[in-house]
Amino acid sequence: MQSVMSCFLSLPFLCRRWGRMGVLAGGVSLAGMGLAQAAGDNTLTLQLLDRVNALEDQTREMRGQIDQLTNQVQQQNAALSKQIGDMDFAMQHGHGGTGSGTLAPPAAATAATAAPAAAAKRSPDDVLKAGNDALLKQDYATAQADAQQVLSGPKSARQVDAQYLLAQSLAGQKQYRQSALAYYDAYNRAPHGSRAPSALLGVAATLVALNDRASACQALDKLSSEFPEPAARIKSAEQVYRKRAKCS
Repeated sequence: MQSVMSCFLSLPFLCRRWGRMGVLAGGVSLAGMGLAQAAGDNTLTLQLLDRVNALEDQTREMRGQIDQLTNQVQQQNAALSKQIGDMDFAMQHGHGGTGSGTLAPPAAATAATAAPAAAAKRSPDDVLKAGNDALLKQDYATAQADAQQVLSGPKSARQVDAQYLLAQSLAGQKQYRQSALAYYDAYNRAPHGSRAPSALLGVAATLVALNDRASACQALDKLSSEFPEPAARIKSAEQVYRKRAKCS
């Protein structure tokens, strides 16, 4: 009877003991849940940060592309806004060997000036003469084709004249960027030749048309430095382009 009573009396103690253990177990469980939740929050935060960084990189890349497109549009608009006379370049810096300062009136038709396809093979001199005649008649496509025909043939001294004719024909078509390169190539082919001053002047003129004033002034400075006493027509044209480029 006493043992039964002692056992009965011991039950509250056990209940309290198991109650404490349950509380401890519950605390551990809640702590584990808290840690798991914190770890999950950290993972989500890192994922969000990675996503934000990726979006920022994409935004920077898109801004760079937009800036490039904007610059291209501005350059094209600047080139189109600078309109010069159809034969302004030829009037200012020569006519590809004709030595004339005036232009022939536009031809009513160009069919009569084009050589037949079945014609006999022409010499470089004949081709250049035909090309310069076409240039004077503002038939720039024919002049360009004749210049390229000579340039694609055997190397000769006449290729400098062909390169200069090519630059003039491109300028007449208002392809100023390609024309500037062609003029500079004509200069490089013979830096001390008779075409060199006119070629540098052509570089400056096309750069003015492209609204690249700083580069145009550099080309004019190079012209005056290397050819301090050019022909009168070149000196006169140099002053005109210096004013257009607002050179200091």
